[in-house]
Amino acid sequence: MNHPTVVIGAGIAGLLLARGLAALGVNVVGVEKSRGFGGRMATKRVGEASFDSGAQFFTAREPDFAAVVAGWQQQGWINNWPASPHRRWVGCPSMTAVPKALAEGLTLLREHKVTAARRTASGHWELEIENQPLLLAERVLFSCPVPQALAVLAAGGVRLPESVAPGLEAISYHPCLALLVVLAGPSAVPADGVALSEGPVRWLADNVKKGLTQNSPAAVTIHASAEFSAANYALPEAEIAALLLPQVERWLGAAVVSTTLHRWKFSEPKTTHPERCVWLPELGLGFAGDGFGGPKIEGAAMSALALAQVVAQHPQSAS
Repeated sequence: MNHPTVVIGAGIAGLLLARGLAALGVNVVGVEKSRGFGGRMATKRVGEASFDSGAQFFTAREPDFAAVVAGWQQQGWINNWPASPHRRWVGCPSMTAVPKALAEGLTLLREHKVTAARRTASGHWELEIENQPLLLAERVLFSCPVPQALAVLAAGGVRLPESVAPGLEAISYHPCLALLVVLAGPSAVPADGVALSEGPVRWLADNVKKGLTQNSPAAVTIHASAEFSAANYALPEAEIAALLLPQVERWLGAAVVSTTLHRWKFSEPKTTHPERCVWLPELGLGFAGDGFGGPKIEGAAMSALALAQVVAQHPQSAS
């Protein structure tokens, strides 16, 4: 039996990786622990309000990624951030538009949390999945945050070669606390958002002015700084809101109706791997994501495209 190539994680890197391999005729299955997909290209509804809770926009500086983005624009999946003087791309109508479109036609197993990966005597992979049957794979490609990938391998007793283990173990991530605020009236946040370089808040955006929703309550996304998020990650939502809201009061412009907190444990890499991806053909094991290509959507995408290209050069066996 020809077991599939399994991609673990269905963020932008995992979806591009799976889609790239599928286009080359590879038998590929995506596995995602969450109910949805897209990773930090996430949109959350709170009552009648909608928020881009993770990545707020992305840029395309490298020619290869710019060509991919041009295709997304032609498909109507993205557009320029309204009123922004910068070339910032946003999903239409929200940041989940791109991952939803990329997921079309792929075999994706959602709410499948891989807890352990081990090599079998035949050289294949055996994946333990929470509350699900075992999944056999010929190759395993991790696109999730590297610490999660290493934990899955350690749980299966897999020891990585000394030539690659230190580089992977050195990758670490900043957390980010995202406070989603519903207001009683229009906010005073500029249409292109507010970026702050000092203090506990680094970013604010009004999702209505951004074009996410129309005729809905004012919905403001507040991203805390990496330092604040790390120091206060475990605090209850009410305490975090009490610390952040006074810092941005002049931009809110209306009374706060409600707050919702989302905790991004692996928001962006502190350190990245020197290579665009890691591929171990002798193990049928690969790694991609923003921990390799860079801390932005562009970096994650370029890493995925690089891994898809190198994996495609190693055909699956017929066993």
